[in-house]
Amino acid sequence: MSALTAARGSRRARAVRWLPIAPATLLLLLFLAGPIGYCVSIAFTDMRLTGSSAVDFVGFANFRRAFADPAFRNAVWLTLVFTVLSALVGQNTLGLALAALMRRASRPVRTVTGALVITAWVLPEIVAAFLLYAFFRREGTLNAILGWLHLPVQNWLFTLPVLAVSFANVWRGTAFSMLIYSAALAGIPRDVEEAAEVDGASGARRFWHITLPMIRRSIGTNLMLNTLQTLSVFGLIWAMTRGGPGNRSQTLPVFMYDQAFLKSLIGYGTAVALLLLLVGSLFSVVYLRLLKVEV
Repeated sequence: MSALTAARGSRRARAVRWLPIAPATLLLLLFLAGPIGYCVSIAFTDMRLTGSSAVDFVGFANFRRAFADPAFRNAVWLTLVFTVLSALVGQNTLGLALAALMRRASRPVRTVTGALVITAWVLPEIVAAFLLYAFFRREGTLNAILGWLHLPVQNWLFTLPVLAVSFANVWRGTAFSMLIYSAALAGIPRDVEEAAEVDGASGARRFWHITLPMIRRSIGTNLMLNTLQTLSVFGLIWAMTRGGPGNRSQTLPVFMYDQAFLKSLIGYGTAVALLLLLVGSLFSVVYLRLLKVEV
């Protein structure tokens, strides 16, 4: 009898522990797992926005079509280029550099620099996109500056569209990395750096052998969040180039939108969306393994 009572008490205790997170779990199931499950079901059909209302199950035909489609492979390549340039290299490196420099700067310099960088971050994506479009267009600010310096001008959104949208994403998203690294650098004990300086270590050696190892987890977390955010960037690219000229800046989100809503291939576009979700999941797994995080 005592064993039965103990078992009931254990089950009751587990139920009580679950009560605080039950609303969050319910919301995740409703607004995250539910839509993902619905998208999975659509990806295996030939659903369209126009034409016949009948929807047939087509199995893996949409996925086979994607891997055989040169436009899809081009979108995958451009997505990787865009992610590496703007997230892994641009936002991460510039954010770390700004955080390190601002740590040693005077208070007025930190205030002004932080305000300027964060302003770009808090702007709505569509506003930032139009600002950068005005900067890079043929009659834009960049060419005006180059012309004033008697340097050759060009239509940057036509000749180098991926670099233009990558720069725009760096300009808009660097503030997040800067804030992450500023908090991480603030947690490094001053006496550790001072001891290394007394021992004769140069600034570069202190940064490489002391600073970077001590903020390793912050670097990994920032890389993961930047990567996932950049993989899903749509509005910035759509407002600046619409994936063009041709498909030279058509990343996976833009390709997915084009197939699903402009060409009305909902089933095919949803299959591409699931593949993009898979790419993001693979990046997350790699980062978590590198950080040796216990899930």
